[in-house]
Amino acid sequence: MDVPADQAAARAEEFHERMARRRTVRDFDSRPLPEDVLDWAIRTAATAPSGAHVQPWRFVVVTDPARKARLREAAEAEEREFYGRRASLEWLAALAPLGTDEHKPFLEAAPAVLVVFEVHRGPHSPRPYYTKESVGIAVGLLLATLHLAGLATLTHTPSPMRFLNEICDRPSEERAAYVIPVGYPAPDARVPDLSRKPLDEVMVRL
Repeated sequence: MDVPADQAAARAEEFHERMARRRTVRDFDSRPLPEDVLDWAIRTAATAPSGAHVQPWRFVVVTDPARKARLREAAEAEEREFYGRRASLEWLAALAPLGTDEHKPFLEAAPAVLVVFEVHRGPHSPRPYYTKESVGIAVGLLLATLHLAGLATLTHTPSPMRFLNEICDRPSEERAAYVIPVGYPAPDARVPDLSRKPLDEVMVRL
């Protein structure tokens, strides 16, 4: 890309202004997604850099209501364990302002749920390098693309996630990393009133 130097900062600022309005949404409308939007978002995610260019990711698009119901049931079972036994008091206190709990209706309400898998060495896949970093960068591009397309998302990470291999019909060398409901926010959707750290708290010049 050949961007004139006098336009570079303005372009970066414009992108920032759009992304600063992104919020995690837990209340989704039933409206269907625009045709091809997920295809383009996943194509964009797959442009991410990856260790040794192995591209160790798989994006599973779940739209079947019965499969989404199974996904919700299994995720809520893990979340009940998390909130009831696994999470420390400190962790629960950190989550309290966000109002989260073991109930995950968005896994059925959203018109699509993307399950992102890390692809490890297997019969048909090579050894990956910097897998978590690579997949994390790809998911960042995915979220940005969906936001710019006018869609809302949520990054859900139930733990453990092995149940997703069976639900999504994926082989054992693939390991689920993110569950991302996608859709339009419901008319009465509520989002946390968040503030973000200022630049001088997140950037260091040397």
